[in-house]
Amino acid sequence: MGLTGGIGSGKSAVSARLAARGALLIDADQIARDVVAQGTPGLAAVLAEFGAELAAPDGSLDRPALGRIVFADAAARGRLEAIIHPLIRAETGRRIAQLSSDGIVLHDVPLLVEVHAEGNYDLVLVVEAPRELRLVRLEGRGLPRDQALARMATQASDEQRRAAADIVIDNGGSLDELDARLDEVWRELLARRDARAATEHPPAATP
Repeated sequence: MGLTGGIGSGKSAVSARLAARGALLIDADQIARDVVAQGTPGLAAVLAEFGAELAAPDGSLDRPALGRIVFADAAARGRLEAIIHPLIRAETGRRIAQLSSDGIVLHDVPLLVEVHAEGNYDLVLVVEAPRELRLVRLEGRGLPRDQALARMATQASDEQRRAAADIVIDNGGSLDELDARLDEVWRELLARRDARAATEHPPAATP
């Protein structure tokens, strides 16, 4: 399954809670960090493209500095994506191959709709929250409002995400309300998994 949502929607809270219920989580954001970690070919390629000054004093990638470049320049963002997206796809495939085939695999992908990947999943879950609440959350994380708005502008609209969704998860309320909704979603996911297993592995006929 694919899980997505706009920046500040609380997608990470949803993925963590579904993982606690038993989902096998593949986190695209974490993979994106891993493929440009210190000492990786991905980091070397990014620095070669955008300049050695984007290396932090400890040799890691200065992600905030890179973000200021690519979220203000669509061409620069395209150059970055051309470097890291193939690396992310390869690492994602490797991690999925290591998971149990009968588990509920949840692929947390921030830009799932933007890259038109909804067809790659049996089910797409979309997390949403009111725009102003998302901005408040992002400012609370230390992201200035103008930068938050710039990042939102590069992402799909709520309407585009809903059009791709099989299940919409409203994360505009309290955590108790979110947990109640996720209990419903998890029951539905278990039922879908069991129905699919019954179809793929029907019981043997009685002689």
